[in-house]
Amino acid sequence: MQVSLEQLSQIIVFAGLETAEKISLQPYTQVQRHSKGEIILHEGDVLPAKLHAVVSGSIQVTKTATTGKETILRALAAGEIFAAPALLGNGISPATVTAESDCEILTVERDTLLKAIQENPEIALRMLMVFNSRIQQLHETVHGLVSERAIVRLARLIQYFAAESGTESSSQGEYLKVKLSYYRMARSSGITYEECVRLIKSLKSVIAYRRGGNITILNVEKLDAIASGNID
Repeated sequence: MQVSLEQLSQIIVFAGLETAEKISLQPYTQVQRHSKGEIILHEGDVLPAKLHAVVSGSIQVTKTATTGKETILRALAAGEIFAAPALLGNGISPATVTAESDCEILTVERDTLLKAIQENPEIALRMLMVFNSRIQQLHETVHGLVSERAIVRLARLIQYFAAESGTESSSQGEYLKVKLSYYRMARSSGITYEECVRLIKSLKSVIAYRRGGNITILNVEKLDAIASGNID
């Protein structure tokens, strides 16, 4: 189905467009629904020349090593764009994209997007800002996997999701709005499931973990210290 003006406004790179500009994009857009757990793009797929974006729900981007080990690169929520090689690269999906929840995915034809960029260069600037942020995040992730202790990587991961998805204050501390299971944290920080469980238990004075991936930061200052490498 075609995207609505309201849905188009939710996409980060289109948020500043005038109504007339959004209307001109509409005929060249499509929105497709995906169920939780459904694979949207497989690593190695040939991608159509389109911009992809999350309209609602969330997705997970993963990469599989030659050893078969799968690592979560990032999770993206509504408003985020993805699958950049479809527009700028060789058209081959570098990672697998899976629906983390029931979601809606928007696609915009490449030629239409390029025309929109000619009329409003702000779109390209916003895209570059998104890609630059992800490159920096990927650099930090790779650096951490090579040089940082597992507990530091885990603390930084929790910090990242607290900042990215937000928290709610409770009597115990800061409750993460996103659920982080042991499995997800292990795959995102490059450690084993067993090591993740052990490390989380060792941080019981800093974070509280409840079944289902519910995490509360009990001591923000201590978590910051661990993430900075200051471990007692």
